[in-house]
Amino acid sequence: MSLISMTGFARVDGRAAGKSWIWELKSVNGRGLELRFRLPPGFDSLEAELRGLAQAKLVRGNVTLNLQFTETADAPPPAYRLNEALLDQLLALGAKLESRGIGAPRLDGLLAVRGVVEPVGSTETEDTRTELEKAIRESFGHALDRLVQSRAVEGGKLAGVLGGLLDEVASLTGRAAEVEAVRPEALRRRLRQQLDDLLAQQPPVSEDRLAQELALQITRLDIREELDRLKAHIETTRGLIKAGDGRGVGRKLDFLAQEFNREANTLCSKAFDAGLTAIGLDLKLVIDRLREQAQNVE
Repeated sequence: MSLISMTGFARVDGRAAGKSWIWELKSVNGRGLELRFRLPPGFDSLEAELRGLAQAKLVRGNVTLNLQFTETADAPPPAYRLNEALLDQLLALGAKLESRGIGAPRLDGLLAVRGVVEPVGSTETEDTRTELEKAIRESFGHALDRLVQSRAVEGGKLAGVLGGLLDEVASLTGRAAEVEAVRPEALRRRLRQQLDDLLAQQPPVSEDRLAQELALQITRLDIREELDRLKAHIETTRGLIKAGDGRGVGRKLDFLAQEFNREANTLCSKAFDAGLTAIGLDLKLVIDRLREQAQNVE
């Protein structure tokens, strides 16, 4: 099973009961699952059922689900009627305004008033409405399947990107382990210098204080634990990517990216060698990229 991205797009055409439509589903990153339905007037009653279908197949992402009707070649042209009573009222008001020196209203302005021109009532029957809604639900299911497929394809690409970034983290971790400053003899030299500085203080440092300072310096200089944890995080992350469990894996990867960053920060703070500091900064840059990409995973 591959990773699932939160980015995807699907478009499906539908036609039934003398009408045609287009479903467009677009998904981008999100902390949770947010569904934004855009349905034509008169079809809001479908939203609850369609929302349930989407929630059953999507875990995270900001998803826009747009239904738009289009004209069919055999569809009769829309019919309208003129509301003469309302138009007469508007003309009478216009005449009063004109008598007071105000310009008479134009015809296009009058026709644009809501209610002057009205659509002729629909001849849609209950059976054709039921047929239409059923077809819309079915085409939505097809669009949803295509969106899931699109997100899976993007997830496969994302797995490759994450794998490459993990390779960079592993390489930098290996380089950090090979730096001269990490070797025991280098640490001993550093500690000897610290010890000489402490012994040279006046008044002399007590044995207890000396032991505490040496223990503190050892902790500050030794980055082996940080390197071990980085290696462990790399293996855990690779396991998550390989398993590709879309349920919650994105949040796990985001948490691991934070742990990576914490170890890189500690490594930089402990570094007393310019080469090790440079590696730590490069690690932070790669880990930032890793976290950005991890936030795309469902």
